[in-house]
This record gives sequence, C-alpha cells and structure tokens, in this order.
Amino acid sequence: MGGEWEIRPFEARDGEAVVALWHACGLVVPWNDPVKDIERKLRVQGEMFLVGSLGGSVVATVMAGYEGHRGWVNYLAVAPECRRQGLGRRMMEAAQARLHAMGCPKINLQIRKSNLSAARFYRSLGYVEDESISMGKRLVED
Repeated sequence: MGGEWEIRPFEARDGEAVVALWHACGLVVPWNDPVKDIERKLRVQGEMFLVGSLGGSVVATVMAGYEGHRGWVNYLAVAPECRRQGLGRRMMEAAQARLHAMGCPKINLQIRKSNLSAARFYRSLGYVEDESISMGKRLVED
C-alpha cells in the first residue's frame, strides 16, 4: 500500500472503513457495538478520535480521552498489511501529544491478557503494567 501518510481527526465518511479495520484487527467483541462506540466518542472529545490514512485509505485508528485525572487510549488499530512500519507508534505519539497538551499527567490503557504482541508493543513505548485490577460495570446493554 503506497501513498502519503496522514493522521487526522475522524470524519463521518470514515465510519465504514473504521469498523471494517476494527473487525480485521480483532477488536470487535460481542459486548461492544463499534458503531455505537464511534457515536459515543463523537459526543465526548470527538477530536481525540484519530485516523491514520495512507493514500486516502483508513489504515489506523486510535481513540483517546482525558477526564481530568487520567488519559485513556482505546481502539488502537493498524491494518494487518500495514503493521511493522511504525504506524502504530505514530498513532500513539499523536494521541500522547494531544493528551499532554491538555495537561494529562498519565495515560492508562487496557489490553487483553492473551494479546502478548500488544503488551510488547506498549512496553516498547514506555508503558508498564500497573499494580491494579481493572474492573468494569456495564451501564447500558447494547
């Protein structure tokens, strides 16, 4: 895949390509509706939902947010055919820069325990495993 690389905020025209990318990357799980996740993100700090495009095609995403205490990163995805080219690192750098500009002191993220390659990737960016337990409670059944 060739062409010019660009990181920019998500636009409505990106929706189908983003959902397809998330499916290709194994990020869509039965308890999350990707379309609803996009709609929700656009209502809250929508400018922190970034896409990476290569030659005009969406090949990467990252969602970030800051609630005044911690920043969060979700939905980092790079198309399988575009991996190992530094695109994931560039997407994270863009998200981190935007969070830092907002005054965010620390970023948290979650990965599945079985996703060892993601753990290695985040460690290479300086992330460390916290001494905490991640807990969740669903408020809306999708």
